[in-house]
Amino acid sequence: MTPRAARLSCAVQYAVAATTLPAAAALRRWVRAALLRDAAVTVRFVGTREGRTLNAVYRGRDYATNVLTFVYDDATPLAADIVLCVPVMRREAKAEGKRLTDHCAHLVVHGMLHLQGFDHDTPRAARSMEARERAILATLGVADPYAAPCAGPR
Repeated sequence: MTPRAARLSCAVQYAVAATTLPAAAALRRWVRAALLRDAAVTVRFVGTREGRTLNAVYRGRDYATNVLTFVYDDATPLAADIVLCVPVMRREAKAEGKRLTDHCAHLVVHGMLHLQGFDHDTPRAARSMEARERAILATLGVADPYAAPCAGPR
């Protein structure tokens, strides 16, 4: 018997102008590529103010960061959010010489793995998570985000 594919409910929210951001269909494809279990995920694009506020309130860090992940419970389906700060994401993509779309795909995959229990708190965990990211991104046609000069999210 073939195991069934994980079920996904994915909403996309644009709290900033979406004119040059990836379309919802692309985001859902990236989320699904990293999906290991049933999940209800919201991907939200925010500006600097909201990104900074969320990072300060929930992580105690008073700056906007590229991606934040929030898991609301460990039930099935997993209920979670991925928050992408557009100005930070744009700045990083430009500095790293990457297409915004590729950087966004990486951050979505990175966030999805965090939501499902992966982390990079130790060198061994980081190597494992980065290898999984590379493999998933390769299936999406996205180059290795950790190859020089890219540093990737941390």
